[in-house]
Amino acid sequence: MRFADGLQVSDGLRVERWTKRAGIFVLIALITLGALAFGPMVFSPGATERLSALFIYVILAVMWNLLAGYGGLVSVGQQAFFGLGAYAAIRLSAAGVAVYPALLLAALVVGGLAVPIGEVMLRLSGGEFAIGMWVVAELAHLLVNLDPLVQGETGTSLIALDAFAVAARRADTYWASLAAMALALALVFLMLRGRLGTALQAIRDDDVAAASVGVRVLATKRVVFVLAAAGAALAGALWLATAITFQPHAYFSVQWTAYMIFMTLVGGLGTFEGPVLGALLFFVIETAFGASGVWYLVGLGAAALGFALFAPRGLWGGFTARFAPRLLPLGYHVVLARTLVAAPAKEGKAP
Repeated sequence: MRFADGLQVSDGLRVERWTKRAGIFVLIALITLGALAFGPMVFSPGATERLSALFIYVILAVMWNLLAGYGGLVSVGQQAFFGLGAYAAIRLSAAGVAVYPALLLAALVVGGLAVPIGEVMLRLSGGEFAIGMWVVAELAHLLVNLDPLVQGETGTSLIALDAFAVAARRADTYWASLAAMALALALVFLMLRGRLGTALQAIRDDDVAAASVGVRVLATKRVVFVLAAAGAALAGALWLATAITFQPHAYFSVQWTAYMIFMTLVGGLGTFEGPVLGALLFFVIETAFGASGVWYLVGLGAAALGFALFAPRGLWGGFTARFAPRLLPLGYHVVLARTLVAAPAKEGKAP
């Protein structure tokens, strides 16, 4: 197209990451997180406790998605790190560490323990890795039972929390859970925006092809494995702060991994927003039907099966495929750009 003032429209391609929509969404998300910090002063005691549980569910879903959705490591034994996180918090508190710092320190300890475990488990792949992780969880459960402090399946309590008034303990646990969720989301967000995220997305699509172009597949999976373990451990330690009591069979139960799989599968495997959406949906279902006993679990299983069969991309994955909302600046997008440029002069005429 040519204009009378000597300008014309030129079509070209432009690569962009940040968009106006993404900037607005990120701003809304930050404002929401800031508003949630006032929760204990606004919400009822029951709502404060339930929201603490929601924050923990988000951590679990985001970390399992990082492991399986991006790293391609489908684990059915993440309850090992969830239980070890709670157990490490019990041990650190008994050793004299202040109770809330002990929750974070427990996650770091379990993350360090995940390094040698990963060296062994990452030699496996596919179904072997999944079953191997389940075996690791059972071994961890048995070893924790041998600790005299735990007293077998009888369990113990995080006694140091008794020094807090109930309202103060509820508020502190809420803030700790909110901060942990924000930290987990920020870490994964920054990781996915960097070189490691690019490698992860290449591995997610095809790890053999990724290796052929120079991606360090094993080293990348090692980082993801340790981070996912530390995240699950932090969630376990925070859950201990909400429940106070520690009974090994409850913390090393495979139901925790089942919850992670449900939230990720329903929300959208391999997406950043999907697990958050799945955790919200799981939270609503649990709040509404959690008292229904076994039928609640049957309903969860049926819903997960239905999504796997008929909507494998999950809620967010299906929505993104149809509408491409691009709410977060995670990937690069090629767009057709039209700009005004000076028109070339015609032959035989002065410019």
